[in-house]
Amino acid sequence: MDGSPGTQRLRDLERLRRVRDRIDREYARPLDVETLARGIGYSAGHLSREFRAAYGESPYSYLMTRRIERAMTLLRRGDQSVTEVCYAVGYNSLGTFTTRFTELVGVSPGRYRRESGGPLTGLPGFITMRVTKPVRNGEV
Repeated sequence: MDGSPGTQRLRDLERLRRVRDRIDREYARPLDVETLARGIGYSAGHLSREFRAAYGESPYSYLMTRRIERAMTLLRRGDQSVTEVCYAVGYNSLGTFTTRFTELVGVSPGRYRRESGGPLTGLPGFITMRVTKPVRNGEV
């Protein structure tokens, strides 16, 4: 097998992509950095450093962003309460969910639900995702 630095880097990036894909699939399940790292044979610290270098944010931050993005979709849909959405996206505490949601979105989940105007219809999915992506404080 080729042991060149380029080949090793490709293998490392493939591992990181597997972690990102797992977060995308399993965002509502209990996930922590240690479990994600163990799944690809990395230490938690190494995974965090490499993930941040590749994607610009930590695995934990990526997971929280995915959960909030999904929560935004569910809240726009309007058929679940804020508490139901909180648990549906993997939070165990309504207070933590509300705090994190407000930090990323700029308004509380209840206010977002009231003011979102319902689902974005008639737009391609990739545009909807881009328009509704949460923005961290200071990223604007």
